[in-house]
Amino acid sequence: MNNHTIRATDLKVGYRGTPLIEEALFTIPAGCITVLLGANGCGKSTLLKSLAGLHPLQGGQVWIGDWQQSATSARQMARRLAFLPQHPTAPDTLTVEELVMMGRYPHRRALLPPSTKDRTAVAEALKQTKIQDLAKRSIGALSGGQRQRAWLAMVLAQETDILMLDEPTSYLDLSHQYDLLNLIRQLNLDHGKTLVLVLHDLNQAFEFADHLIYMKKGKIMAQGSPTETVTPALIEDIFDLSCDILPHPQASCPLLIPLANRHGMLRSVTKLETV
Repeated sequence: MNNHTIRATDLKVGYRGTPLIEEALFTIPAGCITVLLGANGCGKSTLLKSLAGLHPLQGGQVWIGDWQQSATSARQMARRLAFLPQHPTAPDTLTVEELVMMGRYPHRRALLPPSTKDRTAVAEALKQTKIQDLAKRSIGALSGGQRQRAWLAMVLAQETDILMLDEPTSYLDLSHQYDLLNLIRQLNLDHGKTLVLVLHDLNQAFEFADHLIYMKKGKIMAQGSPTETVTPALIEDIFDLSCDILPHPQASCPLLIPLANRHGMLRSVTKLETV
């Protein structure tokens, strides 16, 4: 088994002893971009945190390659897997370079200054995210898109083969969302990193994901590539949304066309015509 593959067996995850997620077996393929999809509250973020070892399991096991999560120390996990939460926070006075250096914590010894290797890793992360010119700028002076790139640089500086990002496009305008997703795709293509994301935009997921996991009320309803999995029936079941699924005119992926608004508008027009 590839040492980047993530596999969960007999998984149980929940709160206060009540299972929210129960799954017998699922796999996240190595070297791919996997996106978790589902309505709000279905368990996407909880599942992501559990796979990263940040939410305790009530049962089952998570394997990262040949490493059993429960038998791996937090520092060892942090050298294999980096996690970026949905709403990361840091003091506004921190510089971008200082923030990115925080990603080196699994590799550094307490109280010692950064090593040459640490500084090289930070410089490379800034270069990969194209924010070298912002290194000395404070976090509070950044735009939303710049700030998100700085956070991504921080987890890149961790130098792991696996990145888990919980809603990385939140609060970004559309152009910055695509800017970030293109960067994520480039990291995957250039460095072979395994990426697991939570996204809400279905068409973005279809365009950028190699592998999709659809969730509903804590259950995995389908998984596979966008072209293998997406159907109008599946989208209506999970999101309560009527839609058409068409071939994308410029990319080799499906394109979702919502129908609910169109039908609602037609019903309104019909009602007006009968007055």
